[in-house]
Amino acid sequence: MKLSEKDKEFIEKLKKLFDEKELDIEIRDSGYKYLVLRKNYGDRIERYFGITRQGVRWRFHRLFNEIYTGAYESIYWLEKNFGTSLRPLAFEVIKERVEMRKKAKKMLFFDDSRRQNAAIK
Repeated sequence: MKLSEKDKEFIEKLKKLFDEKELDIEIRDSGYKYLVLRKNYGDRIERYFGITRQGVRWRFHRLFNEIYTGAYESIYWLEKNFGTSLRPLAFEVIKERVEMRKKAKKMLFFDDSRRQNAAIK
């Protein structure tokens, strides 16, 4: 599953608050283990993220308990069946894809700038 732009923005904001010790991530066990976001109370969180506290908790749960841990579950299953020898190959593919996305994003930025400059003239 790919992350949306809203997901990426959420993670960047979450990282900032996590680094500032405003939020914390813990593991909880109620028959099965899952990650929870701590210290997410108060109006500040709603204003900072631009969504309700319940929305913050929902997006956190989706990203960290469904997408993030789900990705590792898939990796675990694949490596259990094929071993870890494919890991370096996968990282090579991932690095190339990230670089291609960066280049494409840069090209779109320059293309948009040209259009805006042409519209001004």
